[in-house]
Amino acid sequence: MSNYHIKHLEEYWQVYRKSLRNPESFWEEIAEEHFLWRKRWDNVLSWDFSKPEVKWFEGAELNITENCIDRHLATRGDKTAILFEPNDPSEGAQHITYNELHERVSKFANVLKSQGIKKGDRVCIYLPMIPELAVSVLACARIGAIHSVVFAGFSATALSTRINDCDCKMVICSDGSFRGNKTIDLKGIVDEALKSCEGVSTVLVAERTKSDIEMKEGRDKWLQPLLDEADSVCKATVVKAEDPLFILYTSGSTGKPKGMVHTTAGYMVYSAYTFKNVFQYREADVYWCTADIGWITGHSYIVYGPLANGATTVMFEGVPSYPDYGRFWEIVEKHKVTQFYTAPTAIRALAKENLEFVNKYDLSSLKVLGTVGEPINEEAWHWYNDNIGKKNSPIVDTWWQTETGGIMISPIPYSTPTIPTYATLPLPGIQPALMDENGKELKGNQVEGRLCIKFPWPSMARTIYGNHERYRDTYFSAYENAYFTGDGALRDAVGYYRITGRVDDVIIVSGHNLGTAPIEDAINEHPAVAESAIVGYPHDIKGNALYGYITLKETGEGRNHDNLSKEINQLITDRIGPIAKLNKIQFASGLPKTRSGKIMRRILRKIACKETSNLGDTSTLLNPEVVNELIEQSLVVS
Repeated sequence: MSNYHIKHLEEYWQVYRKSLRNPESFWEEIAEEHFLWRKRWDNVLSWDFSKPEVKWFEGAELNITENCIDRHLATRGDKTAILFEPNDPSEGAQHITYNELHERVSKFANVLKSQGIKKGDRVCIYLPMIPELAVSVLACARIGAIHSVVFAGFSATALSTRINDCDCKMVICSDGSFRGNKTIDLKGIVDEALKSCEGVSTVLVAERTKSDIEMKEGRDKWLQPLLDEADSVCKATVVKAEDPLFILYTSGSTGKPKGMVHTTAGYMVYSAYTFKNVFQYREADVYWCTADIGWITGHSYIVYGPLANGATTVMFEGVPSYPDYGRFWEIVEKHKVTQFYTAPTAIRALAKENLEFVNKYDLSSLKVLGTVGEPINEEAWHWYNDNIGKKNSPIVDTWWQTETGGIMISPIPYSTPTIPTYATLPLPGIQPALMDENGKELKGNQVEGRLCIKFPWPSMARTIYGNHERYRDTYFSAYENAYFTGDGALRDAVGYYRITGRVDDVIIVSGHNLGTAPIEDAINEHPAVAESAIVGYPHDIKGNALYGYITLKETGEGRNHDNLSKEINQLITDRIGPIAKLNKIQFASGLPKTRSGKIMRRILRKIACKETSNLGDTSTLLNPEVVNELIEQSLVVS
């Protein structure tokens, strides 16, 4: 399979240089050799970042589900496609083969059609991590409907905003969901959201918790009886390469959420190619990404990327702490997981617990470990490497975004030598550039600047739904002919990239530009510290000063916070310099996080600046209760 499985560093450089010399022929060869097309393209790429307008494989026709399911049936029909691991381990895992997945997607697609959904319609999916979530996503794609998955932990307000923004006709939900030892009333949240969504005519309800719910006459329908009646054959609707596949809203940004539009052909090619190479997937492997399909990581690396490669992909409904902190490792042993992809925030949480939770399980099946969502700090990297990978499984610290659709910068296991905290090298086809504040590209190595991408890649989002002007302003107005990621990065002496955090997480203190990520890395090296987050707040003399929120591995009444504060500032002084010392330190039991594990620094900034009257909708957080606790504690921070 030419250009598909990169095996050595020398081979990586050959492939990478080829992708720079002629990007069109590079991607054309991959598209031609590894996918099923109903009609070939007339033109590989046309683009203009000033508009911005990007089109890949123009004129081509296809259906992504034929590439993810149908083409595997002859050779992999009885292979497990989706391995569902429920919240409660006593319920037992489900193995859904490619043949079974084909039938389930076809039936679901026929149900959608029977309810009036047609090509181009938007369907909101608000489901927990149960098989129906993956099946409903693929069923939409089967008939050319555009899916918009909303993470099933968002509030009614957040849900209604997203439904209305892209004018969804239908919502697919469940009666409720299980999360650890909690049961959540999802249908109640949907009912509340739909009070302000006039466009929704149908709600399909999957049964999961068997809880008592209200069903609105004429609108709400139980899913299972409709599936039972549906035909098990559904011919795939042919779509054009640039037809939208899905809309996914970015979380955690200020103001109205941005509905990123991803189109079909380029997204398919790139998510499949990057999955194959970043995880070095082989035919008998069992791959597990612990993300939720409500996020881009779940779209690209639980559903589309793995299935396009005929992989076995694990879907986990639960949480890493239930029934105890050994759950991840119990699943790895049970299913002989070979690739494991999770967030640094999960690794840090598990690293706080007794190593017994790890050591009682056999993790020898693991070949590749991955991290996603934020740069991994050094201490967490070493814990992961030493205790989970046993120093035998390379860690791929992947950098990418909802907007990019797929992994952009990452080591390739067994090819790229890894360095803790470094995302390392761009994947083939990706042309990164570091810019200074005046828009000038910083050439050569050992430079730090703002991370941009100079050339289009197949899976990039094409627009913000209903607001192309905002798309242009957000991503293409800062630097001419470049996509601005919003992240800062440095390039070291050998050309490796390290992401230094959001540019808006660069705080100017006494004229010095201080990135928060290196300061947090220094703090996190303290043996007592579990996690930290730095924000700026106004200071009469320095302009801005640094405020640190710190959670400890063990909280105890006897712990001397004054001494800890001094030790932490000494660490920062030693690593970065006295200019980066924290003016204020608040020890906290937890930090506000999105469901994908990102720390909500916007909330922390407002608390530090004593601007707590309008924090926005905090119900979408993983731990909304921590916000009031932080506000109360901040009142006594000197």
